[in-house]
Amino acid sequence: MTRTAVVTGGTRGIGAAISKHLKQMGYNVIANYVSNKSAAESFCQATNVEVMQWDVSDFEACKKAIQEISTKYGTIDILVNNAGITRDGFLHKSTPQQWNEVISTNLTSCFNMCHGVIQAMREKSFGRVINVSSINGQKGQIGQVNYSAAKAGIIGFTKALALECAMKGITVNAVAPGYIHTEMVAAIPENILPTIIAQIPLGRLGTPEEIASVVGFLAADTSGFITGATISANGGQYLS
Repeated sequence: MTRTAVVTGGTRGIGAAISKHLKQMGYNVIANYVSNKSAAESFCQATNVEVMQWDVSDFEACKKAIQEISTKYGTIDILVNNAGITRDGFLHKSTPQQWNEVISTNLTSCFNMCHGVIQAMREKSFGRVINVSSINGQKGQIGQVNYSAAKAGIIGFTKALALECAMKGITVNAVAPGYIHTEMVAAIPENILPTIIAQIPLGRLGTPEEIASVVGFLAADTSGFITGATISANGGQYLS
């Protein structure tokens, strides 16, 4: 029986690469998006990956979407919590809205989505939850107090949920990418990006496909003895 995977933020950047990779592995993949419907539909046409729109920061929206997917395909076997945004700025210049938007989309979404799938996974005694954190959740970053807090929170969330679910055959792991060649990184000012690359021992940005391959490894049936782990994929920039 074909396993079903849901990838939040799954139509752009790292998420798009993950969706395509899991599709190539033979999974039935649903890629979530929240805006830019035309781009999502183009992604669907180009990859044959099903796309579905809802706001992962909204608990009820997540519950409804999960119910729809489960009705159509049965239980969700693999959940990749990848959705994320930035609202960068020094703390003393940041607003409560900037804080709340990042925490809600990047961290609370993990609760929203996991809450909706975990009971069915427990009943089935199988599940793969993969949460996308960040190098900046491990080491911190100037101007990203909100983002770093959310991504660090994902690591703690991953460890605790892994312990809760281990006896039920569910693995919960995190991937912490470094600087990857995506639209988000492309938005970094041109005068700053070379400085960042100079700090990466491998001397280059990562690719979305390299992160997708790590997610695919953790999603596989053969990775059942790995849980509660955070796999860093950052070119050696930060070693923990």
